[in-house]
Amino acid sequence: MATTAEKILAKASEAKRVEPGEFVVANVDFVFAHDGTAPLMIDAIHEFGVTTLKMANKSAFFIDHAAPSPSVQSSILHKKMREFAARHGIKLFDVGEGVCHQVVMDYNFAQPGYVVVGADSHTTIHGATGAFAVGVGSTDAAFAITTGRLWFKVPESIKVTFKGSLGLGVFSKDIALALLKELGTDGASYMAIEYHDELSPKLSKSSRATISNLSAEMGAKAAIFPVDPFTPDRDAAYFREIELDCSRLEPFIAKPPLPSNVVPVSEVEDTDVNEVFIGSCTNGRLEDLEIAAKILKDRKVKEGVRCVVIPASRQVYKEALEKGIIEVLVKAGCTIGPPTCGPCVGAHMGLLAPEEVAVSTANRNFTGRMGDPSAKIFLASPATAAATALEGKIADPRKYLR
Repeated sequence: MATTAEKILAKASEAKRVEPGEFVVANVDFVFAHDGTAPLMIDAIHEFGVTTLKMANKSAFFIDHAAPSPSVQSSILHKKMREFAARHGIKLFDVGEGVCHQVVMDYNFAQPGYVVVGADSHTTIHGATGAFAVGVGSTDAAFAITTGRLWFKVPESIKVTFKGSLGLGVFSKDIALALLKELGTDGASYMAIEYHDELSPKLSKSSRATISNLSAEMGAKAAIFPVDPFTPDRDAAYFREIELDCSRLEPFIAKPPLPSNVVPVSEVEDTDVNEVFIGSCTNGRLEDLEIAAKILKDRKVKEGVRCVVIPASRQVYKEALEKGIIEVLVKAGCTIGPPTCGPCVGAHMGLLAPEEVAVSTANRNFTGRMGDPSAKIFLASPATAAATALEGKIADPRKYLR
């Protein structure tokens, strides 16, 4: 009668079974933090007064949010991370290696059945690998890396089943936006979303990652695509079950100021745009850059529009170079940035001026997220973003894919 999340937590807590609402102490398989959270994590470890970290060799630090450093203060924090990591034998991925979540995927640090703890809310992305991956605060991450264990409240689960096939110009980002429209920003609060992919053809690992990533915006604690041997029992009990006929979807976009403020692209077509951002842990993978390049090939970004493209990791960047994708994007007029979070978190590399409008492939469009509070951010797929860059206004990508 167990869901996937319940099975993973039962194994990790060395129990025969666990029930929703129950508190358990579970063994952790991998811990990570980035330059926005690791410095606080280091402070907490110092407060604990410990000198040995049980998970040092099963953890990683990432310098990705403000990287390359845009300020002296950021550089001080980066130095603090480098010194602490070297002292304790923690693997550190420095400037240019990429966004933490993508690098975790590149190196297969998250595995089916793992309990992954990340000091970042979008750690849910690693449910795409079949892991129970949760975002926690810096203090909890410090406890996990110190002891190798952490407490969890066993979540209730929502079962989501994808059926049908995706139509022209519809991608995993559109699936995630459709779910956000359905569930809202709190419809899965402290729950595990269990995704069952019955699409034809099935989603790629990268596409699944986009959906698991955006599940954090639905309030989810975890977002798991079950992988053998961690699959749910036939009689598993769910809080709610949703079937999504993906053949009925169209390109969607989230209007500011919430990721759940979702409408069809057709409702906001012709909205003038100043900047397009293609990248982030949500949509900065190779397949995302490929679809953008397919639309932008032998075309030009609209004069007056800034199109910033940032591969999510060094590995993605290298593969995009080898495939000629970067050349296509540069010839189209895009600005290519080093692997970093950059504009997604409002750190640097494309911040918005007052009243400016951006279409972004990232995961959040909160007020002030990418710059001035009066700026407006729309969230869309890489295809919609690329079509928008060509026209200088929000555009339906399907016309460029026929």
